[in-house]
Amino acid sequence: MVYLQESSDHSNPGRVFQITRPYYTPPPSSASSSPSRFQKHPGRSMRTVRSNFSQSEYSNTCSFASAESVVVSENLTDSVIDVHLQQLANANLNGKLSKSSSSVTSSDEYYGLSQVFSDFSAYSSDISGELERLACLPDDSDENDRNQKPEPEPCLGFLQRENFSTEIIENISPEDLQPTVKICVDSLGSNSIAVKRSAAAKLRLFAKNRSDNRALIGESGAVPALIPLLRCADPRTQEHAVTALLNLSLLDDNKPLIAGAGAVKSLIYVLKTGTEVSKQNAACALLNLAMIDENKVSIGACGAIPPLVSLLINGSNRGKKDALTTLYKLCSMKANKKRAVTAGAVKPLVELVVAAGEAAEEQGAVGMAEKAMVVLSSLAAVEEGKGAIVEEGGIPALVEVIEDGASVKGKEFAVVTLLQLCEGVSGARNRGLLVGEGVIPPLVALSQTGTARAKHKAETLLVYLREARQEGCS
Repeated sequence: MVYLQESSDHSNPGRVFQITRPYYTPPPSSASSSPSRFQKHPGRSMRTVRSNFSQSEYSNTCSFASAESVVVSENLTDSVIDVHLQQLANANLNGKLSKSSSSVTSSDEYYGLSQVFSDFSAYSSDISGELERLACLPDDSDENDRNQKPEPEPCLGFLQRENFSTEIIENISPEDLQPTVKICVDSLGSNSIAVKRSAAAKLRLFAKNRSDNRALIGESGAVPALIPLLRCADPRTQEHAVTALLNLSLLDDNKPLIAGAGAVKSLIYVLKTGTEVSKQNAACALLNLAMIDENKVSIGACGAIPPLVSLLINGSNRGKKDALTTLYKLCSMKANKKRAVTAGAVKPLVELVVAAGEAAEEQGAVGMAEKAMVVLSSLAAVEEGKGAIVEEGGIPALVEVIEDGASVKGKEFAVVTLLQLCEGVSGARNRGLLVGEGVIPPLVALSQTGTARAKHKAETLLVYLREARQEGCS
């Protein structure tokens, strides 16, 4: 029988982890290996001269916390669990267990979203890799802080280690991993922040790629133990916890468990206060929870929309994409559409469309603009959204895409959104604005050369606009 004892956890002296299974005995020696305004470029267009638009005070700042990667060591310590994990992995590699498939999957398989979002996430569930320190705090110039000693790890062996071999973890069956998971879950309740951080990091890794591990961890009581760490003042602990929950939320059976344990409000807290990576992963976790319709209502009601809009404005390119995807999913509910408009989502969405026009053929900007137009199309389904799109200069931006856009799909999304603007209470006024922007010639061209859907929408919109011109002449 082997015991693992926490040597310096003063809050719980003498606590031991008892493991009764005989295979935990190690061998004698075991060291193994923005545009803020819409500008018309002279000479680009053949249509009528557009109205001048006043300069917006909106500015787009982008802050991206730099990541410091941790080198993943393949060398194991001689701790009991390390040795046992390697033995299990080697046995499974030589025997019946085949490697688990990668979790790098298209967003359509995970989310079933519109095709425009299918390229959003060429990422593993854990985007920052194997326990990378993406939220390292900068060095403090204060001399006293420099002289402070780091908090000692109050446990030995397994929980003390920062790095792990992914190959070992992916080749251990859930049954053999269960005692180790239990140690991690129990350690989440420790009084030591270092133990909590380490335990959350290990669970994050165990749940990274394998659905059977996600099921095991969910059944082991990890979710309610991880949620309090989302409000932890230590950014690394918060990041490990939110990423562990993101990885767990990829399993459908865990979604109700996470939402039912009260994770939504704490994930929104991370969305407001976390590091760049923590905010991105919180947005993705909310997206996974929003696969369940009733969760969309609670996520919107709990205040997720404003911080998602903030991430859309101030985030990195990855953060903007995550915010766009989550907003798209949440805005399938009418109440959330109105919340998004109230939170100021329209302005940055229009900015992304204009930025693509100025960036010409730049693929990243064009892709972001396509996604922004899909969300704009969703918001245009409510009158508040129509008014905000017109007010923020959305009509000339969308007309510019139809006339000069480099993306065939982008033109399709633009005409769909403009068609929605011409319907409803404000439709008649907006048709007049479109005619004034000189949209008819590029619409005629699109009705002949666009995709099948774009041709149909362009023809429908042309009928509306001709009616508007006839009414204006009579």
